[in-house]
Amino acid sequence: MRIREEFDIRNEEQLRESIPLPTLAALDKIESSLTEPFRQFIALSPFVLVATCNAQQQVDVSPKGDAAGFVQVVDKNRLVIPERKGNRLAFGFHNILQTGSISLIFMIPGTRETLRVNGQARLNRDPTLLDELAADGKPALVATVVTVEEVFFHCGKAVVRSGLWQAPMQDSDGEALVRQYFSQLRSMAFENVNRHLESDYKDGL
Repeated sequence: MRIREEFDIRNEEQLRESIPLPTLAALDKIESSLTEPFRQFIALSPFVLVATCNAQQQVDVSPKGDAAGFVQVVDKNRLVIPERKGNRLAFGFHNILQTGSISLIFMIPGTRETLRVNGQARLNRDPTLLDELAADGKPALVATVVTVEEVFFHCGKAVVRSGLWQAPMQDSDGEALVRQYFSQLRSMAFENVNRHLESDYKDGL
């Protein structure tokens, strides 16, 4: 595949030659507070993608998942995301400390539409709050408090095109590819990598 730089888009005018301006219907769905439909969607969602950026504009996206409704709505302008045990890299948290900028995409299995939230975040470690966000008797490690600036439903075209929720797609070789990667990286037998990951997924949550 050849990518010719002379066709790079460098300004708004060039962009809109390829992608026309959005319709009024696309613009007026963007709201600034968590109304009831948005709250209900969050309550049904067991999975959210969290995007942040640091002061150098380097971006990180991290998946967060737990039982449906694990992200709690505080009021019409705020929500809270609990942090569970993980790899401890904390890239997103470092970014929040630097800029506070955050974007979220909530997903519900089987639902084509997603919910997008943009806003400002801060980190909180109030023991009472962390206890309220507990799962399986374990308090959250950290709470990410998000002040909502924009919130809207995103149409399901990407999910439809990808066939994301179609059953055959869930039988891919993706897990085998990941395990093979770690087998080579760690110089471990494939079976040992698989055993380690399955044990961690069972006992390390």
